[in-house]
Amino acid sequence: MKPNLIFIMADQLRYDVLNKDTAPNLMELLSDSINFENCYCASPLCVPSRGAIFTGLFPNNNGSLINPWEIKDACYGDVKTGVDNLYSLMGKNWYSIHSGKQHLYTEGGKLEDDINSDIKWFATEKTYKKFLESEGKKQPGINSFFKTLVPEMVDGKITKVSKYSNAEVGCYKEDQKYYFDRYFANNALEGLKRRDKSKPLFLSAMFVAPHPPLEIPEPWYSKFKNRHITLPENVGKYYEYQSPLQMYNITGIVGSHYDLNHWEQAWKVYLGLVSMLDDCIGDIIKELKNQDLYDSSIIIFTSDHGEMLGSHRLFQKMCMYEESVRVPFFMKLPNGYKKAISSTKLPISQLDIMPTICDYLEVRSSNNFDGISLRSFIENGEQISLQRPIFIQYDGNGSRSNFQRCIIFDGYKFIVDFFKDEIFYELYDLRQDRYEKNNLVFDESYDEKILNMSCYLRKHMVETNDMIKMSSIDLHAFRDKYSSFKVRQ
Repeated sequence: MKPNLIFIMADQLRYDVLNKDTAPNLMELLSDSINFENCYCASPLCVPSRGAIFTGLFPNNNGSLINPWEIKDACYGDVKTGVDNLYSLMGKNWYSIHSGKQHLYTEGGKLEDDINSDIKWFATEKTYKKFLESEGKKQPGINSFFKTLVPEMVDGKITKVSKYSNAEVGCYKEDQKYYFDRYFANNALEGLKRRDKSKPLFLSAMFVAPHPPLEIPEPWYSKFKNRHITLPENVGKYYEYQSPLQMYNITGIVGSHYDLNHWEQAWKVYLGLVSMLDDCIGDIIKELKNQDLYDSSIIIFTSDHGEMLGSHRLFQKMCMYEESVRVPFFMKLPNGYKKAISSTKLPISQLDIMPTICDYLEVRSSNNFDGISLRSFIENGEQISLQRPIFIQYDGNGSRSNFQRCIIFDGYKFIVDFFKDEIFYELYDLRQDRYEKNNLVFDESYDEKILNMSCYLRKHMVETNDMIKMSSIDLHAFRDKYSSFKVRQ
């Protein structure tokens, strides 16, 4: 029998918050796993990130670019017809259970609405809302206190007003079983108990935590309340020569008006959400062990993207800084599988997850993957195939509006930020400047590096038929334009 696949995903989880205090169950899983310490999402937004993860294709190539909340632009959130995804490939030969957030959109409609689907949809956001209604309970964060009004462009031309989660905190007064992730964990456990044991298992456990709203139940709301925490040094700071165009995006609009005292409160509740997520995952791992499934399973843990949480004075994701685009990713192999490494700092993309799964499970996909299988690297430590640029894109949240493109290569990150007719450039040395404080575009000694990386990026955009066009860069004109406008604290 082929191995089981257990795919566990968090939502909006920072790469730097997992430790024995916040996530002991995940740390125990990590001790049995390969840790990819520098893993990057393909897009710092829920729907396009999942579209890339579950197809192994860049957003430009699979068609899913944004969250399809605005009807006029909704088509840009769908994976194109004819593109294989993990669920379509696993459904027939694995007993396939899904419990949790389902944000993989396709041109054929939402996957759980397909009456011919081979997936057992034990719980989704739709069934969660029905559950709350039947119990007469309110959804966390539904109060306007946890929402902020923000402008959002539709089709890059028309401004509308939308509501998005902010960094306000509160205690969810209902029993914990009515919170998103306890409901999803309970349904995942029920699915495991009712599985067909004649087939290998595929479990898709997609959690909401630690995505806001930051209204969470006890005991997690108060878990870190009276503890001292040290915030990362870039929290609450907007650096000189940081892209001013972020102030047109949700990240800057929501995040820029909070002070350090508030960020400390938000961090403590966010860490409580991480702890709750870990407890839910711990219950699933315990059940896997009870059923003797743990040792025969490939277990993948990751997050669709990160969370700024005050870093660079920004909130949510939707930008190219490490806190937004770098994600935890570790992979446990079944007992007896060859493993030459236990961790690596080599940059990889979440696009590599799908081809790696298909390689290990001997599943054929018609997709011409943009990612690569990590199997030879895991088994033999071969690094040559991993020495390549990592590309990331952002095309707006609920509609096509703000645009960003990014390339990570040879220890540097180059970011291009577009809004209407304006373009801003950033370059960071990730080895020397972990918190991305010093934008090297304003240092002429890096001109050759910038131009080389911009050529790589422009070539990638052309090859993937990017709807956004990037012309060659005039660095002298750019510096003349922006050097007098640097932000001071």
